[in-house]
Parts: sequence; structure tokens; C-alpha cells
Amino acid sequence: MAERPARRTRKPHSATVVRTERLTPHMQRVVLGGEGLADFTAGTCTDHYVKLLFGAEGVTYPEPFDVERIRAEFPREHWPVTRTYTVRAWDPEARRLTLDFVVHGDEGLAGPWALRAEPGEVVHFMGPGGAYAPDTEADWHLFAGDESALPAIAVALESLPDGAEVRAFVEVSGPEEEQKIDSDAEVVWLHRGDRPVGRALVEAVRDLEFPEGRVHAFVHGEAGFVKELRSLLRVERQIPREDLSISGYWRLGHNEDGWQASKREWNAQVEAEQEKPS
Repeated sequence: MAERPARRTRKPHSATVVRTERLTPHMQRVVLGGEGLADFTAGTCTDHYVKLLFGAEGVTYPEPFDVERIRAEFPREHWPVTRTYTVRAWDPEARRLTLDFVVHGDEGLAGPWALRAEPGEVVHFMGPGGAYAPDTEADWHLFAGDESALPAIAVALESLPDGAEVRAFVEVSGPEEEQKIDSDAEVVWLHRGDRPVGRALVEAVRDLEFPEGRVHAFVHGEAGFVKELRSLLRVERQIPREDLSISGYWRLGHNEDGWQASKREWNAQVEAEQEKPS
């Protein structure tokens, strides 16, 4: 009997906080650096992401930080938990990794950490992952997302050549959350106010007059509105699956642990519903 291939050991990266910056009332930037980034690389995808590792409070872990060893030697409740964030920028020469965090005061885990992070603090993470970059052969590009997708949309827009045909919609809570993006593409900022998250995005894409030609679309954010837009694009607009990058980054009422545990089943159910013949 053939031997099974050895399980690939995942080695976390370590980085040091270099500086932090408050971009908007609800967006905090953290720039990481240090020798621990010597083996890190990113740049082939505009939606590259890393999974930050947050240890259990009061638990001391062995050095060097080793996730496999921790999971083998520590009880499950002491395992680090992960939170996923888009790579907003990576400078390989300076070894500077930039991450942007949506923050809501003390709510959550990663947001409060980003607000309190001090230069010199060490953080561990896995990655990068990623699967999307704008297809330069497409006739035009569609972007739709909430705050959680803003970093990836910004990276994608900044990667496109000047003059590219783009329709970009970003939903934020209000005008104070708009950001400067280094691109000549026009971004339509949708202000949520008291409306449910994603409502404005669904309406904007539904009302959009689609340009002629093949579209390459990137639609990410809260799972509820992503489901609606998936139906609109796949079923009503008949856009091929391979021309869509579309997924829920988060889901109302779930933290990341709960959402990741159910995400595959959710996506499979949505796909099944929307692939049924009419």
C-alpha cells in the first residue's frame, strides 16, 4: 500500500508592530515589520490575507511559537484563535506589512488589539492566502463590498491601469468612513446610516446599467447581502462562476469562529439553491 504523503507543517510568521494609525473613526491601520518577515511574501493576489493568532489570556506559550506543538501539548481551550485580515500593503524591501482593522470600540478580539497595539509588540500569524486578482483581459470590473472588503477592493483598484473600466461600490456607515484610494477609478461610497448592512449595495448593483462586454466581479462582505448579490449576478445576469470572486467575509450574529465553522455548508447550500434550473 502506498504511503500517505507527510502532513505539511505550517510555520507561523512573527512580526513586530512598527506603528499604528487611525484612518477613520472605525478603521485602524497597523504596520508590522521585523526579521520574522524574512520568509513572508505576497503580491500575486490583491485579496491576500493573513490569519492573526491570538493566544488565550494568561497562557504562556513555548518559544519559538509553534501552532502544531501548542495543539499537541495544550488543552483546546488554550489554543490560539485566528482572525483573518487582508494584506493592505506589503513592501518586501522594507519588510513592512500593512493591515487595516474595522474597529467598534471594545467589541470583538482583533479590533481592540489593533487599537491598543504598541510599537515593539510581537504578533504571530499564518499565511498569506488569497485567490483573486483583477483579470486584465476582462472588459470591465465590478467591485461591491462593505468595510470588511474595503482593503481588498482598494488594493485591486490600485493594481488596475489608469483608464480601466470600473464600477466600484463600497458601503460604509457614513461619510466620515470614506478613504482615499490611489486610483483614478471612481468609487461610489454608499452611506448605510440606520439601514441594514448591505441593503444599499444590493440596490446599487441591481440598478446598475452594466457596460457591454465581459465583467470580472469581486463581491465580498456580510454573508446576507453577498447571497443576494450572488443570486443577482449568477442567476439573473448569468455571469459565469469563473468570472466571480464572491464570498461572505463575515455573518451577522456570528463571530469568526462560528462563521468559519458553518461557512462551507452555507456556501454549498447557497450554490445548490441558485444552481437549480428555473
